[in-house]
Amino acid sequence: MPPRARGLFGSFKHAYEGLIHTVVNQRNMKVHVVSALLVAMVGSGIVLDLATKATLIFCVLLVFFAEILNTALEALVDLHIDEFDERARVTKDAAAAGVLVLAIGTVAIFAAVIVTHWPLILESGDRVLRQVVVGGPLVALGGLLLWRARRAVWLDVLASVAGAVLLLLLATWTSSAVMTGMTAGLFALCVVAARRRQLADQPGTASAGSAVAGPGNT
Repeated sequence: MPPRARGLFGSFKHAYEGLIHTVVNQRNMKVHVVSALLVAMVGSGIVLDLATKATLIFCVLLVFFAEILNTALEALVDLHIDEFDERARVTKDAAAAGVLVLAIGTVAIFAAVIVTHWPLILESGDRVLRQVVVGGPLVALGGLLLWRARRAVWLDVLASVAGAVLLLLLATWTSSAVMTGMTAGLFALCVVAARRRQLADQPGTASAGSAVAGPGNT
């Protein structure tokens, strides 16, 4: 068993490892991260009131929480089951259903925000165009970094640098510093996940998330 960090810092470290493990290894979590980038793009492109921004951010975090919890439940079931068990199937399916329900609810809320602010979106043609021109490639770069495929390290480095440049451009005309900060945090998560995947693909390297394999994680 790998050594475990102790104290408050250790708790945060293991929680961080759990987040990165989920992003690297769970396909649905990758979809959630890219979707969150799209939400952040919209939030930083049009003027939204505080309640709407707080609702969008809370929905994104709630879906992330559900997917992380689903991953933990799947690992727990696999740890104790060596062969097919109907109860294990029900446990996994029910946990996945919880994530699905939250994701559908988030999409519905996001659609309601778009419909409600549609007149404002039509009036902000130039701002929306800039968001598409800059935000589209930024989201695509985030998806590329999350894509689990063997590729040269320099490609991930190039994508990370290009994303950082686009983030700087986005920050110069953003309508919400909070949403732009959320975008930066999500893209940084993509960069870290890509780096972790590169390390895991190297021969003789422990798989990503090995630090969270032991009992008693936070």
